[in-house]
Amino acid sequence: MFTKIEQAIYFATKAHEGQKRKTRFVDYIAHSFSVGMILKDFGCRGEVVIAGVLHDVVEDTLYTIDDIAKMFGDEVARLVWNASESDKSLSWEERKQKTIEYIKTAPFEVKLIVCADKINNLDNSYEDHQILGEQVWNSFKRGKDEMEWYFKNVLASLKYNEENNQLFERLEKTIIEAFDSKCK
Repeated sequence: MFTKIEQAIYFATKAHEGQKRKTRFVDYIAHSFSVGMILKDFGCRGEVVIAGVLHDVVEDTLYTIDDIAKMFGDEVARLVWNASESDKSLSWEERKQKTIEYIKTAPFEVKLIVCADKINNLDNSYEDHQILGEQVWNSFKRGKDEMEWYFKNVLASLKYNEENNQLFERLEKTIIEAFDSKCK
């Protein structure tokens, strides 16, 4: 019998089948799994871990939030929905600014999912930079300076009206590592 977390990993694997990460063409599920494990290691409850595993399913696949709700319940669906960028028709700048503003007042568990997502994204970028050098930043819709602006503002929004915690501190260290002068 599978646990709910294992079911989420299986579902995300099928949902993201054939998708690759931006640079080294790693299967996308590696990111989904990593986000869930960051949350599990932080001590989050099961629904938050599951939402972390599923956080990109609605954004990046044909599955809907209703599919998530049917399979994993309304609470997981709410967490996934609130951790997703809702309007892909907006420009990159508009979407990111909207995300930064929303995160300030997002529920704490949504902030944790967003934080874990950003940690893993930057960990991957840092590792890719070690292999590809500055070329790594060409994989993104915006360059290094814009990405640094985005991640630093996400961190500020995560911390807004919140006490600092180990996950926010880890993101802060990851931002410093990824955008350190040695990586410029």
